[in-house]
Amino acid sequence: MKIQKLGKYWFLSISGIIMISLFASCGGNKKNNQNTEDMNTLLKNFIASYETKVKPLYRESAEAYFTSAVSGKAEDFEKSARLQFEYSKIFANKEDFATLKKIKESGQITDELLSRQLDILYNSYLGNQIDEKKLEEIINLQTEIEKKYNNFRAVVGKDSLTDNQVEEILRSSTDSKKLQDVWMAHKKIGKLVSDDIIKLVKLRNEAAKSVGFNNYHEMSLKLSEQDPKEIEKLFDELDNLTHDEFVKLKNEMDDYFVKRYKITKEKLAPWHYQNRFFQEAPQIYSLDLDKYYKDKNVVELVKKYYAGIGLPIDEIVAKSDLYEKPGKNQHAFCIDIDKEGDVRVLCNVKNNAMWMNTLLHEFGHAVYNKKINPELPFELRDPAHTFTTEAIAMMFERLYSNPAWLHVNVGISKEEMEKIKDDSYKILKLEQMVFSRWAQVMYRFEKSMYENPDQDLNKLWWNLVEKYQLLKKPAGRNEPDWASKIHIASSPCYYHNYLLGELLASQLNHYIVKNIINSNNIYDQSFSNNKEIGKYLSEKVFFPGALYYWNDMIEKATGEKLTPKYYAEQFVK
Repeated sequence: MKIQKLGKYWFLSISGIIMISLFASCGGNKKNNQNTEDMNTLLKNFIASYETKVKPLYRESAEAYFTSAVSGKAEDFEKSARLQFEYSKIFANKEDFATLKKIKESGQITDELLSRQLDILYNSYLGNQIDEKKLEEIINLQTEIEKKYNNFRAVVGKDSLTDNQVEEILRSSTDSKKLQDVWMAHKKIGKLVSDDIIKLVKLRNEAAKSVGFNNYHEMSLKLSEQDPKEIEKLFDELDNLTHDEFVKLKNEMDDYFVKRYKITKEKLAPWHYQNRFFQEAPQIYSLDLDKYYKDKNVVELVKKYYAGIGLPIDEIVAKSDLYEKPGKNQHAFCIDIDKEGDVRVLCNVKNNAMWMNTLLHEFGHAVYNKKINPELPFELRDPAHTFTTEAIAMMFERLYSNPAWLHVNVGISKEEMEKIKDDSYKILKLEQMVFSRWAQVMYRFEKSMYENPDQDLNKLWWNLVEKYQLLKKPAGRNEPDWASKIHIASSPCYYHNYLLGELLASQLNHYIVKNIINSNNIYDQSFSNNKEIGKYLSEKVFFPGALYYWNDMIEKATGEKLTPKYYAEQFVK
């Protein structure tokens, strides 16, 4: 997960091209030339003043967020909320926004670097032109909700279970009653936060409407230069792309679980699919990836791997917090503290396949931020778009089950590598299909929830789960199970970017295999000990930061704009 700073909309996919009127381009018009010069000077002065205010608060706010996620202490959350509010107030300044609007509407910013910054700043301020009291209320409420998630533990009998322990039981137990009890215990967080989340959704909608949008979901997409209709069309296409293949895989999973749990297909329930949300592939194949990692130090493995491709992470690891602690955020994220090289990762590492996957993912985010050109203006020292950093994280995370990667980095034999080749690809394919369907649920649920938060959200959730994941709602259940997913509260309207990231990950994978490794085999590549890979990514993807509109960056890096064809090439065949 790439952390999104609260209070400012970090949407970076804004075109840097401003249309200049024919009259403004006439060399003989001294008045227009003077106006252009005045507007450029005005913008330069604005940016200089803005950076003086924003840089220290950015760092303090990010530092406080990281500290609160590690400690779980009330005083740390309070400090984080206060600093986030102070940071957000910068973008709520109506006089500053009026200045930006005046400059933007003049159409006289001719310098591309200035124009790019103007677009990003304008959208950041636009998303915050709401009442300060409402903004503070939103931030405080979100912080309180996150605190509840952080401190919640599923209680089964006398046992208080962390999320790691819940996942372990769901993966390993064959006792249907125990699985049901653990799954139900985890879902109890939904009741604790659902009313607050609905209130938060309505507050976000009010904020969005106050600046001219129909709802917060629409605002989130449009401020990131994503047309909601185009995104929905893309998701419909992906639904068609994956539906038939997923039906086959779901039948295969069901056949496996019938034997595993010694029950009929009709009795299969959501707790039988080895995950709280069925967002990750269950272990239905004989290959046990955990055995390759249980005696390894997965943190050392990830350090060695990234160093081998010319993207060392030692400095990042030293500043990160990677192991479980009481009260600590139980999830994982990467955060850029200052846009000057202080990049950190939070994890809760165990030596298993899931956390190997997570480490590769989070440090994919980290190397991206670490390698952004430090000479860029402050507002451009971010990834081209939130989903382009997800793409890098996803491309690397896929390697954890790759036999060639395991041979080079973990030390399995060539014989073992050949032995597990088929199953490892099946695992990766299953992961992609399962996640693709889960992302459909998340995207469509949030879109509909923000369109009408007063509808029966419990019903909406299970209708979508049944349609896209083919899971049956437990008989008679009417609980806010949707609210047990922390991302709905803490990272709203974000999930569609994960799926766009998967598409780009496949596109980058294809390019690297064809043009850097010089191979036609897109499946059996370890991406190991080849510094040309790190050089390519650094120069073409990381270094430009947000200098280019995201699809222009993708075209410059791969020769094509974003396309789903390479995702289909990899996983739907």
